[in-house]
Amino acid sequence: MSARRRVKVYFDGGCRPNPGRMEGAVVIRGEAILFPDMGTGNNTDAEWLALIRALETAQARGLQEFELIGDALEIIREANRALKGKHPLTGHAAAFARQARLAPPARIRWTRRAQNLAGIALARLHPR
Repeated sequence: MSARRRVKVYFDGGCRPNPGRMEGAVVIRGEAILFPDMGTGNNTDAEWLALIRALETAQARGLQEFELIGDALEIIREANRALKGKHPLTGHAAAFARQARLAPPARIRWTRRAQNLAGIALARLHPR
C-alpha cells in the first residue's frame, strides 16, 4: 500500500503601504494564483485573507489531504487554535473556522519566508 502525500498549498498576503491595498497569492501544485486586490487593510488582514483564499482554493479543487503553509507565525498559531474551536472566535479567525468546516486542512504549518512559494510569487509583482 502506498502512502498518499498531502498536497502543499502555500499562501501569503501583504499590503502596500501598511495599512493599504491588500494583495495575496496561493501556490498549489506549482500554479501561482494571484489576488491583486483584496480590499484595504493591514498586513495581518492580508495574511488572514490569503489563508482563507488558500483554503477555498483547495476545497474548490476537491482536495482531501492538503496542508496550508505560510510564513506568518502568529496567523498559523491562531488558525490552528481556530480549528480546535475551544474559544469564541471573531473576525478572520471565525471566517476561517466556518470555511474549514466544509473540508478542513490536514495541517497548517509555518515555513521560512524564503521557502514560501506564495511569498515568492507575490514578491514578483513588485520587482526592486
